[in-house]
Amino acid sequence: MLRLLDARTGSYAEVKPARPGLLRVRADVPEAAAGPEITWLRVLLVADLLARAAELRNLQVVTVLVADGELAGQLPAWERAAGALGIRLPAWHAGSGGASASPDEPADVHLAGYGTWPADDRNGLAVRVGAAHIHGTAHHGELSADLLAGSAQDPIVVRFALMSFPVHQPADLTDDVLASAHQAVGDWRRRVARWAEQPSRPIPVRLAEMARAAFGDLDTAAAIALLRDLADDQTVPDGAKFETFLYVDRVLGLDLPSEIGK
Repeated sequence: MLRLLDARTGSYAEVKPARPGLLRVRADVPEAAAGPEITWLRVLLVADLLARAAELRNLQVVTVLVADGELAGQLPAWERAAGALGIRLPAWHAGSGGASASPDEPADVHLAGYGTWPADDRNGLAVRVGAAHIHGTAHHGELSADLLAGSAQDPIVVRFALMSFPVHQPADLTDDVLASAHQAVGDWRRRVARWAEQPSRPIPVRLAEMARAAFGDLDTAAAIALLRDLADDQTVPDGAKFETFLYVDRVLGLDLPSEIGK
């Protein structure tokens, strides 16, 4: 079961696609003046995470990105930044009025960024995506698309940092948060490479259930906590850790196998 926190009711509700096997997602990014720039990327990231979690449940996902005229003109730069974060881009673009080349069908899930609200509130679940701020002194304020796309630092670190906060809550990326994310990504990639040299073992039932529960609620913070605890758990064979990390990474998208064979 895939459940999301519905902003209308304040409770978790099951995602029920109107068409069997197809999940339609509408991502409304905030207007340029409504919130920090990185919030735009966070909306795209949540859409990507939702698609990955849905695909584990054998759902096909179509995402429409809705942006106003001013932001629409900046989309090429932000799409480059999204690509740097490993975010798969939406299939369709639409203006704030909702017109697009996409089939005219209501969305099953509306992702509303800071300062926005779904234009059509009669259909589907409405999910608030909390605003994001980056205060790292290395970035001297807000993170621009071009800086992110060409950053010497692994942009996946920013992806990790954003995912360490619950989707509906603000994400405050301080120096400490980014440093912790950088350390974790590097450490996990090295461990996965080392564990890959050991015989593969099945994912323990308990860990598989925890991962499915986290993905079912789109709780990436819980999935990250699961991997943090597992990394140093001496009771779990290395081969099982390897398979668990790779399975969880199918949603987190941290490119954890990248150090294998190096």
